[in-house]
Amino acid sequence: MYIRYNYLMEILTDFEEKNNLVLALGFFDGVHIAHQKVISKAVNFAKENNLKSSVITFEKSPAEYFKNTEIKSITSLSDKLKLIEDLGIDYSFVFDFKNIAKIDAYDYIKNVIVKNFTPKAIVTGFNHTFGLNKFGNGELLKNLEKEFNFKYFEIEPETLNGEVISSTLIKQYLSEGNVLSANKMLGRKFFIKNEVVKGEQLGRTLGFKTANLIYPENITDVKNGVYGATVIYNREKFDGILNFGVKPTVSKLNKKILEVNIFDFDKDIYGEDIIVEFKEKIRDEKKFSSIDELKIQIKKDIEYWREKNNA
Repeated sequence: MYIRYNYLMEILTDFEEKNNLVLALGFFDGVHIAHQKVISKAVNFAKENNLKSSVITFEKSPAEYFKNTEIKSITSLSDKLKLIEDLGIDYSFVFDFKNIAKIDAYDYIKNVIVKNFTPKAIVTGFNHTFGLNKFGNGELLKNLEKEFNFKYFEIEPETLNGEVISSTLIKQYLSEGNVLSANKMLGRKFFIKNEVVKGEQLGRTLGFKTANLIYPENITDVKNGVYGATVIYNREKFDGILNFGVKPTVSKLNKKILEVNIFDFDKDIYGEDIIVEFKEKIRDEKKFSSIDELKIQIKKDIEYWREKNNA
């Protein structure tokens, strides 16, 4: 179960005529800093010209269609749409990629984009492709400006510490446990949002009450370990530490779960939705020789993170 947002932005899943739009095209997984520049360009141009802005994106990564395998994402669809809405977009069109995958690039622009949206401007990233065999790109859009009476804006690569920001690189950082670098490229904290579920009640026996969340199967994995965290519940923020992994010292299930110890918090939140932000990796997950040794380490982890946040 995911938190259900009350979107102000209109979300459409079928082609529907909306004339004179400014369009931002892309999958926008993670809505990272470079994506934000593409979307913000569309929003700003629309406002400057008294137009409506829109994103055209997809339910799942187009890579799933080409590779015929599930591709994990940085954000769920609902979270992605909320992040897009926060940038000021008026409409989001969310399509099933397989319905357009075999359309020629020129026909896609003429018979899908222009026919339905009569765009006044189109914005993409520098490496955006579309149409059959990915023949559509920024050069084609530039060449079609006059024919279809729109302006085209291509956003240059965004770099951080000499590396081009991309969803692929962010996923790599998360898989390595390097959430600091991932967060810098996202321009926000990587988070998991889900319902608090009953776990094995092991935290209580250790003397540390935890909230347990099932880690979504379609979200890219973070490296197993202990992380400093922020928990958002009812719009309030609380510090805490989280463990993501299989809890090898106390559990025999060998099943990954996210459990978070929320500091200065004593509410029963089973069945309720929370957001858990990953801030910094504290250590790898490991199997301890005894429960007592694990307790000592957990106390050290908590003390370390409290001191760091109060420094």
